[in-house]
Parts: sequence; structure tokens; C-alpha cells
Amino acid sequence: MKNEMQLQFSALSQNESFARVTVAAFIAQLDPTMDELTEIKTVVSEAVTNAIIHGYENDPNGIVYISVKLEDGFMDMSIKDEGLGIMDIEEARQPLFTTKPELERSGMGFTIMENFMDEIEVHSQLGQGTEIRLRKQLAQSKMLCN
Repeated sequence: MKNEMQLQFSALSQNESFARVTVAAFIAQLDPTMDELTEIKTVVSEAVTNAIIHGYENDPNGIVYISVKLEDGFMDMSIKDEGLGIMDIEEARQPLFTTKPELERSGMGFTIMENFMDEIEVHSQLGQGTEIRLRKQLAQSKMLCN
């Protein structure tokens, strides 16, 4: 059975925790482990923060879009902005790379996402925004398949 949700909110840093908790509440129906829930919440935080800080450069008029689809024990999530876009995706995905060192950013957002998800795709166009697609099979569904 497929179940989906969509969420959009202003690109304000205080909305990052709202996004994290909302996605976690939606995913809870799949009975994830505490580790999985923590990993998913962390990934949402990283992606949303990237959209706000890098995509919109803290422009409160920007909108962040999240969609989550649950099907057959898999979580497919998209986090999207219509901001500046990423000039060099491969460079941006390198550990410790940041375009905002003055903000004491660690440059580990994509690395964290890659470590916690099974699949990650990054699509971006300059001046049009970025979409991060994430996929994860939850442990509960792996046990049911075996």
C-alpha cells in the first residue's frame, strides 16, 4: 500500500525542526527503529538547512517543499527549493566543502545524507533550485522480506 504526504513552508530556520518532526511523525507508521528515525530526522535537518542557507541565502520569501512516499517498506523523500542552485554538485558533495565558511558550516551535509540513506540523488540548476531525492528501506520491512 502506498501512502504519501506533501509539505511546504517558508524558508525560515525555525521551520527546520517543524519539518524534521513532521516527517518523523509520518514515517512512524512504518515502525522504524529509533536509529532509523534519528537518521531520517538528521537527513531532513541537513537538507532543509541547506535549502534555507545555501538555496535561498536566508531569504524568508523562499519556499521549501518536502514530499514523502511510503511503499513496500521503502521511504522515498524529496526535499526541494527554487533557490540559487548548485554550481558544481560533485564539489558540493565532497566532505568538508562549504560555500559559507564564515557561518562555521561543517560541509558535511551531503556526507551525512549519503551515510544515512540507501540512495541519494541531487538535481540542481543554477537560478532554478535544487532537489534532493532520498531513499531508504526500513529494517522492519527487511525482516518481513526474509
